[in-house]
Amino acid sequence: MKRFPIFAAVLISVAGLSGKGAFAGDIMAGKAKAETACQVCHGLDGRAVVPMAANLSGQQKEYIVAQLEAYRAGKRQHEQMSIIASMLGDDDIENVAAWYSSIKITIEMPN
Repeated sequence: MKRFPIFAAVLISVAGLSGKGAFAGDIMAGKAKAETACQVCHGLDGRAVVPMAANLSGQQKEYIVAQLEAYRAGKRQHEQMSIIASMLGDDDIENVAAWYSSIKITIEMPN
């Protein structure tokens, strides 16, 4: 049972060394990048304006990062997203993910 705390400490250390900690990403830089690269399809507020685009507001930061990295690496394919993601650096991806994940949404269940 003593292995779990050691394992957790190692994971935390590795995350810290990679520079991609849980709080990485500049929200305002992400907003600026979203204004130029994302809002045409996903909206600046993260509510998609194109029928086949995803809503991004309130999405988990880690999910957005993973999807953008997959598009950039060619592991996920989409005509527009593959091009856009290829133009994003690591900081851009972290920042855009920080922006969209910081937008608060509310959910209303149907009656």
